[in-house]
Amino acid sequence: MKKQQSGFTLIELVLVIVILGILAATALPRFSDLSTQARVASIKGVAGAVRGAAAIAKSTQLAGGLASNASVTVEQQVITMSGGYPTAADIANMISDTTGFTVAGGVFTLLPNCTLTYTNAGAGAFTAVIDSSGC
Repeated sequence: MKKQQSGFTLIELVLVIVILGILAATALPRFSDLSTQARVASIKGVAGAVRGAAAIAKSTQLAGGLASNASVTVEQQVITMSGGYPTAADIANMISDTTGFTVAGGVFTLLPNCTLTYTNAGAGAFTAVIDSSGC
């Protein structure tokens, strides 16, 4: 009686490992760039939150019939206004969650050169500029 072979030979196992390595090498570049895209999306999300917060503060001010430089209270937070929009110092108080960001004076920093800068010159408009060069 002949003994039957059970399991795989060494050559079969090596071929499977080589094929898996080739597949991984071709798929890796597609996934390696996702972290940059995620950081850019995060900055864009904060930009949307800042724009929405500024609009809510302005709406609160208009609904109360207040002057364009009068402070408003939104969810127990006193927000200093200038020209109808929150000042750079107070815009972060309008956003409930800034986890992962360092916030100082209207600048939301995720990484160096991966920032959102909110400015209000007090002339009835604000800007929210994204710098994603370092994301």
